[in-house]
Amino acid sequence: MTTQTKPIELYFTPTPNGKKISIMLEELGVPYNTTFINIGKGDQFKPEFLEISPNNKIPAIVDPEGPGGQPISIFESGAIMKYLALKFGKFYPADPREQVKVDEWLFWQVGGFGPMLGQNNHFSVYAPEKIPYAIKRYKDETHRLFRVLDTQLGKMFAAGKEYVAGDYSIADMAIIDWATSYLRYEIDPEISKNFLVWQERMLARPAVQRGRDLKAPTPASDLATDKDAQKVLFNQR
Repeated sequence: MTTQTKPIELYFTPTPNGKKISIMLEELGVPYNTTFINIGKGDQFKPEFLEISPNNKIPAIVDPEGPGGQPISIFESGAIMKYLALKFGKFYPADPREQVKVDEWLFWQVGGFGPMLGQNNHFSVYAPEKIPYAIKRYKDETHRLFRVLDTQLGKMFAAGKEYVAGDYSIADMAIIDWATSYLRYEIDPEISKNFLVWQERMLARPAVQRGRDLKAPTPASDLATDKDAQKVLFNQR
């Protein structure tokens, strides 16, 4: 079994994308340190962070005990999760067919579930001009994606499985913190009962609780009203 003697450095903001990695590190039980990136103040554009994450986004990690015993930096949450799962041999199946199932739902999250919920939130809450077409487009897509998730979970439950791709995996960790805001997106609990069973199961896991509870050293400002933070985060070329 692979062990970790030196802490992994996690570059983190307490957003759903950041919490994917704090949840996974807690589940793995490996040592890690946290460097908080204040995205509202522009920390993500500092040269030292761009060396690690050239897309100027969190999360990112530096593993001092990477391949061949040499340090490696990794950005993009899906890439980080697969790296950690493969390194430590946990939360990712050995069977190639089962790997495909986990990859499908991991990439579903990073390519659709996260970005579409993010656009929904942006146009509904932060956009200075409320554009009805954009709001409806992303709200509809959010509802469609929750329906897809609920349907998949129903299939798994019927097959005697408890998680998105069968056994507990990085796919579940990637989805959970995005999914907990379902009421904000007006998802009807009455037609999302499979999802609610899964969510309760996920939130009962101590490592998920610890990963989600990781906070920034200072509270974030209200992005809906913080115009300086909006200038940093929105409409950058």
